[in-house]
Amino acid sequence: MIYIILSISCSVTVAILLKLAKRYQISIIQAVTVNYLTALILCFLFFKPDTSLISSAAPWPVYTALAILLPTIFLFLAASVKRLGIVKTDIAQRLSLFIPILAAYFIFKEDFNQYKLAGLIVGFPAIFLTFIRKSERQPTAGNWIYPIMVFVGFGVIDVLFKQIALHKALPYTTSLFVVFSMAFVVSLVVVSIMAITKKTKIQLVNLACGVILGLFNFGNILFYLKAHQALAKNPSTVFAAMNLGVIVVGSLVGVLIFKEKLSKINYLGLLLAVAAVILITLSQIYAV
Repeated sequence: MIYIILSISCSVTVAILLKLAKRYQISIIQAVTVNYLTALILCFLFFKPDTSLISSAAPWPVYTALAILLPTIFLFLAASVKRLGIVKTDIAQRLSLFIPILAAYFIFKEDFNQYKLAGLIVGFPAIFLTFIRKSERQPTAGNWIYPIMVFVGFGVIDVLFKQIALHKALPYTTSLFVVFSMAFVVSLVVVSIMAITKKTKIQLVNLACGVILGLFNFGNILFYLKAHQALAKNPSTVFAAMNLGVIVVGSLVGVLIFKEKLSKINYLGLLLAVAAVILITLSQIYAV
């Protein structure tokens, strides 16, 4: 369980760092760029990817899509944490698991059992109730776009990573190294253009924050994979503990440390989110 605890801690820490970025006027795009550089270096050191296996037969369209989506959705994640807080953003990110579930049914023609269907039925109201801001009289469409993009974006990313996992010619960690490398290049191009057009100024503090962000971002992935290796016979345990842990710990951090305001309706949404993850976990345990 230590790996699950470490993975949860790293995931929530990433959200905390993004929350603090506004306070210290950190350039998110610069931090995200260095984050991917840090992640790919750590990926090389820990996973020792065999780059000689990379060829034209690799799933390059999937790699390219991920290279663009990862930094893009990371920016939406940061904006969501900034505008709506850690609690609502973590729930949006964790409930994005519904996207690959729906893809499995409609695209890959997998069967649904009663628990999976119940999880989806409970989960979508959870998203709606969690994001409602009762105190606001103005339309919240401008704020909704960020968690919605987090929800859809991380869901699509999950589907694409599952596609990579199905490509047996390349080890998953080698593909991960390629994706991080391409995501870094995409981010670097964006930062370079912004620097040349003077829309951003390269500062050492942003680069330092990017290294820290990359450490925890990679740590989340590393410990999650190790948890699955340690509990290879109980993948549903890892799935449930990780998703529930991030929702619960993220909520406690948001409410107790950052004093994020939640209405009774939001708390109901939080409870439904927990119930949805439990139901999806049961669907894996009782899958036939």
